[in-house]
Amino acid sequence: MIAQLPGFQLGYDDSGDGLPVVFLHGFPHDRTLWTAQKASLASQVRCILPDLRGFGHSSTHGPFSVDQYADDVVGLMDHLGIERAAICGLSMGGYVAMAMWRRHADRIAAMVFCDTKATADSEEAKGRRDELIAVVKRDGARAIAEAQLDGMVGSTTRARRIEVVNGLRAMMGRQPVAGIIGALQALRDRPDSRETIGTITVPSLVVVGEEDSLTPIKEARAIAELLPAAARVRLEIIASAGHVPCLERPAATNHALSDFFATLSM
Repeated sequence: MIAQLPGFQLGYDDSGDGLPVVFLHGFPHDRTLWTAQKASLASQVRCILPDLRGFGHSSTHGPFSVDQYADDVVGLMDHLGIERAAICGLSMGGYVAMAMWRRHADRIAAMVFCDTKATADSEEAKGRRDELIAVVKRDGARAIAEAQLDGMVGSTTRARRIEVVNGLRAMMGRQPVAGIIGALQALRDRPDSRETIGTITVPSLVVVGEEDSLTPIKEARAIAELLPAAARVRLEIIASAGHVPCLERPAATNHALSDFFATLSM
């Protein structure tokens, strides 16, 4: 589906009933990252899967920032008549979720942070973002897919689930160059969110793949420790998965999410 929002269009899926849950993909993904969750969880919650600005079927023009992504998501919620939703963000989607709490906390019923971190980029990491911008300008999206692929999946997935590796390569390789560049700039310039996380008062779940090398378990634990008691935080480590457990171990990820969403409905 396509939502015509002020100044741009946003691709999305919307299925199921109950508590609205907005699933935010990472970089450089699109909404199909969450297909297995939509299929499994739509009988329990309303699954809303947007393509962030610049990805999938969404417009590719800027401005690009985590704050703009956050405002875009709220624009989609307004379009769909949703007052409050649980926000589930993976990696870059987690940064967008943090920006949503800073800017639109009254629209959030619960938070799920998947394979993400609270800190801003170091100077070294900012330099790597700039290097990747140069790569994609020169060689296109497929070059970014190859550059990112090893860090995206865990060793178990690489060894045993080549179909997941190939599917993720194809997803990343089809993203628009303008969206990839804009997202790299947004990631590079995003603020530190540790103070933001310390103010979250809605129920929160932190999920991380056991084999995640990009945002390892220590980053997930850091978020869990920053969340206040009011967030009633839970931490779930998905065995034999890397940076995208929703693809690598969908059944285990769905179980963790389903359990958490069940506590919200109680």
